[in-house]
Amino acid sequence: MSKEDSGKGKIALVTGGGTGVGKAITTALLGAGYTVVISGRRKDVLEDAANALEAETGGTVKAISADVSDPKSVAALFDAIKSGFGRLDLLINNAGVNVPNIPMEELTFDHWNSIVGANLTGVFLCTQQAMKLMKAQTPRGGRIINNGSISAQTPRPNSAPYTATKHAVTGLTKSTALDGRPFDIACGQIDIGNATTEMTSKMATGVLQANGETASEPTIPAHYIGDAVVHMASLPLEANVLTMTIMATKMPLVGRG
Repeated sequence: MSKEDSGKGKIALVTGGGTGVGKAITTALLGAGYTVVISGRRKDVLEDAANALEAETGGTVKAISADVSDPKSVAALFDAIKSGFGRLDLLINNAGVNVPNIPMEELTFDHWNSIVGANLTGVFLCTQQAMKLMKAQTPRGGRIINNGSISAQTPRPNSAPYTATKHAVTGLTKSTALDGRPFDIACGQIDIGNATTEMTSKMATGVLQANGETASEPTIPAHYIGDAVVHMASLPLEANVLTMTIMATKMPLVGRG
């Protein structure tokens, strides 16, 4: 089976699927034949994205607004998927937020809670619901792919909450891979470095480096991320990419800073 039809007849959920990397992943999954549910907090943004993606790809996209940090909202999202499609083959935990680039001691408790809620609790809640559905459905099993970000490996200055949540996602990925093993549920993580989105637009003008300097950094088109996710998702469930790092070749990740 080619990657172009590897998702034929399959259902995918992409959290944060209406913008940025999530939208690029959704586009790639549609090209592979998946029916894709996209979720996010802003209903208007989701619906606009769904209409545009269907017109562009000819695929099927359903927009369901949800707050991944809210257990009731996540449960309602998965209930809608179960009632509408009967199963879920692929979950992409992509939704996430960042906080202002300010020193750690200036961050408020609300800053901390908001980023933990979106970046970590949201991944847990969606994974929990996906595990329930994937264990019970026929055929059993499925795949979960978490967006770890390269901050799951190496921090940027003034990024403690974001870095902490992304490191935690790595632990959650490994635990999910282990706990899902008996039920044909594979879980992997993609760590992304400098994909071109609204969030990374500042890279061109310069971002703070570890040595205190401000420097521009290279980026890569977001569709490369979508292609990588399709590759991970196209594998049979007996195989799993546990972790993948995809990054701009010349970004200053590897080295002493």
